[in-house]
Order: sequence, then structure tokens, then C-alpha cells
Amino acid sequence: MIPLFSTKLIRKVDEYAIRTLKVPSIVLMENASLEVFKYAVEELKSAAKDCRVGFICGKGNNGGDGFAVARHFLNRGYKVTIIYLFGESEMTIDAKINFTILKNLSSAEKNLKIVRFTSLRDLNELDGCEMICDAMLGSGIQGELKEPYKSIVNKVNNLKSIKLAIDIPTGLDADKGFASSVFHSDVTVTLGELKPGLFFGDGYTFTGKIRKGSIGISSSFYPKEKTTEFLIDAKDVLSSLPERAKSVHKYSAGKVLTIAGSGKYPGAAVLTAKSSLKCGAGASNLCFPKSVRNLVHKNLAEVVLQEYQDEHNEFLRKNNLKDLSEKIKWADVVALGPGLGREEETQSAVIQLLKERKFRKIVIDADALFALSSKKYKKLNLKDCILTPHHGEFCSLLGIHLDDLHKDILNYGRKFVKQSGSYLVLKGAPTIIFLPSGKVMINSVGNPGMAKFGTGDVLTGVIAGFLSQVKDTEKALIAGVYVHSLAADLLVEKYTELGFTATDLMNNIPSAIRYVRISIV
Repeated sequence: MIPLFSTKLIRKVDEYAIRTLKVPSIVLMENASLEVFKYAVEELKSAAKDCRVGFICGKGNNGGDGFAVARHFLNRGYKVTIIYLFGESEMTIDAKINFTILKNLSSAEKNLKIVRFTSLRDLNELDGCEMICDAMLGSGIQGELKEPYKSIVNKVNNLKSIKLAIDIPTGLDADKGFASSVFHSDVTVTLGELKPGLFFGDGYTFTGKIRKGSIGISSSFYPKEKTTEFLIDAKDVLSSLPERAKSVHKYSAGKVLTIAGSGKYPGAAVLTAKSSLKCGAGASNLCFPKSVRNLVHKNLAEVVLQEYQDEHNEFLRKNNLKDLSEKIKWADVVALGPGLGREEETQSAVIQLLKERKFRKIVIDADALFALSSKKYKKLNLKDCILTPHHGEFCSLLGIHLDDLHKDILNYGRKFVKQSGSYLVLKGAPTIIFLPSGKVMINSVGNPGMAKFGTGDVLTGVIAGFLSQVKDTEKALIAGVYVHSLAADLLVEKYTELGFTATDLMNNIPSAIRYVRISIV
């Protein structure tokens, strides 16, 4: 798993390098600038060798990084325009050193233009730049972006140049992934270690390609600081996939019971029940209202249909739970919720089922989550249950606004699993997994084509299917979330992000599993 470093941990690493290892801070800055330059040149491969590159530099060490990178461009024959936002007296020591070098070069260097920022009109100097490098603030910002940064960012975002952020785009909170206004990067060269805020929220949207630039100190020399945030990679998934014994049979390969669907939403139940088989479960049963069995029966050749009497109401009620009791006990995992509907009687049945806790393991999704909304979940024992809400459903659970969640996603998720003892799979772009231990895992694959009806129902089935085969819940969640998104990525070449459906996604789950197994050495 790839560790993600909070700004607090990054500061500790920097202090350790400077104070304990005795590496001068100016050396760290020089190392970082060479890495940024390397990746920046890669982005300019198709441009003329003497094209113009622009820099907007602040007064801190992020600005110092920018000054140093500008020097490397100048040395390689590029034209360079620098707009610096503050006077020398306000700059940090290392930033001032690199600024002074450039100032000394400017008298003899015709390719260098240095401009002191006084108004937004000064940004016109960046017109015609092939690339604009953001070296204004770096990773220290919290809260809303203030002036003049906000206006600068808004104007520069409208320019057609390639945009590169040094360390982190100006305006983005490196820990929370939130930004009120933010530099829209095409590529971000983050320095030292990867930061969590680059991979979710506004970071996911506005960082572009992410490259990690070394500061010249191997992580093996870092102080033994623990991080609780990680990015999932394919190697984690490979080690999380179930292994089948030669003597396995269908009931020892994993038994999933899906309690889902209604007369109004029959398709969700089919997707969930069949998806559990696509990732290896040996037996999949679907509990469904008898009066509308014909809506799903023809699509369930491999799934056993467990009908319950609904007296033509077409939805689940509390009195059905007695009939389902033995099947709930039979299953290794229960998948509850997709397409159940939101009738009051159905919500009461969901609450009762969760109170009785006759299940071994359970994945709670969709309409079953609605039954727990407005903090009703607090009255239940959800220890070790898996909840899979999208952002709107999660806000309904907590009784908060969507804007509040987006400002502090990780904190809300952590608090929820700590209080409830549950596992949280927060669906979105990207999906984030929260464990009761406090560990957070961010998915690293997926695409906008997944924003369609039914894809969440497939995820519920995939998680339930893996969970029925793997005792370790963490491994089942890693495998389920990653394989589900990878299956979508593998569909893009054939269907584009616009053309595939939830059924296509479900049918591509085996291909995603195979891809992980053959591509990871």
C-alpha cells in the first residue's frame, strides 16, 4: 500500500532531514527543483526548445522551489518569465537565495524577465507561455484562498498554457482535499511524499497527472512516523484475492444471500445477486417478493430465488423476516438494500433485521441505508457491518449538508466508523474505505463512466462475494472496491466512458480479476 503523508508528517520529515541528518535546507530545495524540472520538461516534449515558461512565485519555500526551477529552465535555453508576489524582505531565507541568483543573472540574460506583481494586469506577461508553473503557496494552506491568490488563480486558470503545480496546487488543502478556489493543474509534482488531499475531493479533480519528486532523502532514513492514510495499488489487490483449494465445493466457496429488490426496482436485486457470483462466490440466493417474481426470474439462471409472501404489496415487511431467518443464518454474507424501496414497512423490516443480528456478515447499501438516515443508525449495533453509501446517502445518515462533508471528508468518515464500529465504503470519485482501526484507504482506479444507475448495486454484490470467500474484511474491501473500478477502466477502450452499463461492468468483473493476476509480477 502506498503511504500518504499529512502536512504534519511532511514537516517532521523535513525537520528530521535538516536537524538530525544535517542536510542543509537549500540542498533539499535544489534537489526538489531538479525533480520538478525533469517532469516539467517531459510535459514540454512537443514544444519548441526555446519556448517561454512562466512562473508565479510566493514568498515561502514553495516560491523558492519555483525560483530554482526557473533557473534550470534558463540554463537549458528556455525563455523564462517570473512574476513574484512579495518583496525580498518578506521571503524565506532559501527563497531569497534563489531569487537573488536569478536577479544577478537577469542583467546578462536576455531570455529572463522578472516582474514584481502589483496588479492582475501583470499576469498579461504570461501570455504566450507554453507552460505556467504555480509556486505560490504549496501545502501549508488551510481554509479559503485569500487575495491576491484567489484572483490570480482565477485569471491564470483561463489561460491556455500547460499548467504545472509545484508540490500542490495553490488553494488545495493537502490533508482535506478541499479548495474554495484552486489552481487547475495539468500535472502536479508533489515533493518528498504523496499527500492525501491530492487523491480525493477537489484534489482528485484539479491536480491532473501526479508525479512524485524526490528531495534527495530516501524514505528508509525517515523517522518512524506512522501514517494512517494509504493509496490502494494493484499489489494490495493481488494479495487480497481469494485462493481456491482443489477440494472446494459450491457451499464452501462462499454463500451470499441478497435481500434486495421490489416491484418498483427489480433490476438492482439482479445486479447484486449475480455480481457476487462474478467474483467467485459459490452460491447466491436472492430474497424477493413472490408477487413480482416474474420480473427477475428469467434473468437469474445461476441464482436461487428465495421468494417471500408479500400479499401483492411488492416490497419487504417485518413479517417476512421469520421466513427468511434460516437463510440469513445459512449465508456467509448478507447483501441488504439495493432496490428494496423506501416504504415505512420496509424501513421497519430493515431496522428489525439489523437489531436481531442473525447474520454473520452484512453489506448494507442503498434503501437499507435510508432506513438508518437522520442518525437512526446510532440506536443500532453496527459493529463489523459494512456500509456502502454514496456521498448523499452518507450525509443523510449523519444529518449534515453535502458542502460540509466535502470540506472534511476524512474526518467525517473516521468519526463515523469510530463511533459505530462499522466499516465504511464511501462511494465516489474516488471511493474511500474507512476501517474501525482508523486506517483510511483511497481507491486509485475508476472513471466517470461509472456514474450510472446500477454500478453501486454491482459493487455491493462484488464486496459480498469477496467477503464470502475471504475472512479478512479489509482484504475483501480492498479487492471489491479496486476490482469493481478496474473492470470499469478496462471497458473504456471498447465502450468509451459514455457507453458501458452496469450490466457490462458486472460481466467484466472476471476480466478485471484476471488482469490483476497476470499483470502484477
